[in-house]
Amino acid sequence: MTTSDSTPDQPASAVIDQAIAQLADWRGRALDRMRRLIRQAEPAIVEEWKWGVPVWSHGGIVCTGETYKAKVKLTFPKGASLPDPAGLFNASLDGNTRRAIDLHDGVEIDGEAFQALVRAAVAANAAGAKGKPKRARPAAE
Repeated sequence: MTTSDSTPDQPASAVIDQAIAQLADWRGRALDRMRRLIRQAEPAIVEEWKWGVPVWSHGGIVCTGETYKAKVKLTFPKGASLPDPAGLFNASLDGNTRRAIDLHDGVEIDGEAFQALVRAAVAANAAGAKGKPKRARPAAE
């Protein structure tokens, strides 16, 4: 796993560690568990700290982890195109591209199904990168 620097002094992984530690309740435990599942699902994942939240990327954003008073939200930017046979997506269902999983206190999601979503998001990013047309270069005169 690699990290993207969030500040010149601290790698993103350290900032995420601190953010999780500051959440001294169920939200910190939930975010920590999901982070571990993400890292296990794709060991080459890149951890970043953007927009004040943890971001996990591999060839593009895989998901973000936001914390609110009553929930932890994991948003997959390409979630609408991912297979979700376990029905983990329970938020942002009306959008054309993204989907999210809202975690609430006392509710634990299926780790294997979540890891399958992470792997599918990594695969979608890889497929998208391969399928992008190359920009045409101006013809030499």
